[in-house]
Amino acid sequence: MSRFGKENNMNKKFTTIIETIIVGVLVFILTFTNAFGALDYIAKDSIYQIPRGIDSNIKIIGIDEKTLNEYGPIQTWSRSIYGDLINTLNSGESDGPLIIGFDIQFSGNVDEGDDAFAKTAEESGNVVIVNHLIYKTKLEMGSGPSTVVDSVEEPYDSIKAVCDVGFSNVAQDSDGLVRKIVPEENGNGQDYKMFSRVLYEKYCEITGTSENKIPVDRFGRSIINYSGKPGDYEYVSMYDVLNGNIDSRAFSDSIVLVGAYAPGMQDNFEVPNGGSTQMYGVEIHANILQSYMEGRFAVNGNPIILGIITALLAMLLHLLFKKLKVWQSLLLLVLTIVAEVLILSFVNEHGFAFSVIYFPIVIIASFVYSIVTHYLIERARKKKVLNAFRKYVAPEIVEEISKKGDFEIKVGGENRDIAVLFVDIRGFTTMSEALEPEQVVEILNEYLSLTTKSIFDNSGTLDKFVGDATMAVFNSPFDLDDYEFKAVCAAMDIVNGGKELEKVLLEKYGRSVGFGVGVNVGPAVVGNIGCEFRMDFTAIGDTVNTAARLEANAKKGQVLISDVLYERIKDRVEVNDIGEIPLKGKSKGVFVYEVTEVHR
Repeated sequence: MSRFGKENNMNKKFTTIIETIIVGVLVFILTFTNAFGALDYIAKDSIYQIPRGIDSNIKIIGIDEKTLNEYGPIQTWSRSIYGDLINTLNSGESDGPLIIGFDIQFSGNVDEGDDAFAKTAEESGNVVIVNHLIYKTKLEMGSGPSTVVDSVEEPYDSIKAVCDVGFSNVAQDSDGLVRKIVPEENGNGQDYKMFSRVLYEKYCEITGTSENKIPVDRFGRSIINYSGKPGDYEYVSMYDVLNGNIDSRAFSDSIVLVGAYAPGMQDNFEVPNGGSTQMYGVEIHANILQSYMEGRFAVNGNPIILGIITALLAMLLHLLFKKLKVWQSLLLLVLTIVAEVLILSFVNEHGFAFSVIYFPIVIIASFVYSIVTHYLIERARKKKVLNAFRKYVAPEIVEEISKKGDFEIKVGGENRDIAVLFVDIRGFTTMSEALEPEQVVEILNEYLSLTTKSIFDNSGTLDKFVGDATMAVFNSPFDLDDYEFKAVCAAMDIVNGGKELEKVLLEKYGRSVGFGVGVNVGPAVVGNIGCEFRMDFTAIGDTVNTAARLEANAKKGQVLISDVLYERIKDRVEVNDIGEIPLKGKSKGVFVYEVTEVHR
């Protein structure tokens, strides 16, 4: 390999290494910093928050528009109505609900109904109510643990004394969606448990079930894996339950949650799987409770580990994209992204949530970059080849190739049937001895311009100049219709043009020149001939040698063709029989014709 070739390969390898390192570093930094957190939230929600199916034993009694229309605003109610609801649920022939949870704030005393409600709750023995934590700052999980419990809005004393209590607050991420929970909070020297956690502990106590261990991160947070979308849990109107429209046996052995189910009560939130539909707080607690029961919480995984793994994989893919075909790279890209989604979904089901978007973003960018650079390199290569062809091939052929983009040449050669033309100046040596070098060059250039134009006008390929001789081929390196006849036409154009050139040179220099042309047709090996640092695209073989011998025997102003060529075009040319003549290097003579006219 030449020094230039080695340096070029080294530069390519160095560039690829730098690109690969950049890809890996980019994946790691984006993953570690979670640079596009809002976009990553959307991706994780679409993968991790797929509805898993709700537990039919969790039922919701909603304080909906129908209930409010019947009983008026909730602030005006006597709390005895909640006692009536408990009695209704427990009045069936079968066992009543396992647990009755009220996601309703019972702050301060209202009337004598307070004690009636407390007495009924105590007799039922399975009621859980809520308090409300008041923070010094707004609880936004996306901004980290920057909140402190300042005070607690507790239920009135008589109901608090006979019920289990958990806080009803739900935490919103920076984009306003509820994705995480804090199962326990600490403030003012006390521990507070979340409403749904208290419900779960009550459920385990009643059923004798062992509690599932719930993972939390270093900030005490867990990610909710929602079981249902807004409206998925079985819901009935509180009005219908109190008025006997619903058989109380429907709630037997169930966990019943009572809460706001009307937009005006302002207890609805954006959730990851809700789309444009908000979810009521009581539904969120139902989802959290089911996650407790099924042990399906997750915590954010270590971004450093994910960053390292995905960075190494992205680097490998970048190298493959540089080597594979486009369709292979595209298939690999799709399969890799699908595999990532499946793996991360599996990991999420086992307690860990990782960022989703950064690895796909970078490898898609790597794929596009590889395609674009390949296209630009290939375009530059084609442009270089086309520019080179313009020196050898007729312009109209180059333009056609440029449009089609099809100019692949078989490296190492191929067998093709071609027509070969040789032309030489008669008397050039004698003339060059008598003229100044500058005059010789000018005459030679005039001659070469004529031969080149004649070849190109007939769609031939200029193979080479050898001193004062010119070689041209037809039907190489590209297929050419009627190439045999076009080769003879080019020969006649050269001879006829030479007559005009002869007059000009005679007047200018007092010297005349003429051309002898030989044309043959047949099989030849066409391809790149030479060594690594110097090669020509040419044709070799007996067909070429015979054409050269024909040209050597041609007199001034004469076009000689072989009998093989004559048989192919005899209906369109006028000839004189020359007869069989011996050719140097051939054991047998060749029957030769002189072309006097062509019928185009």
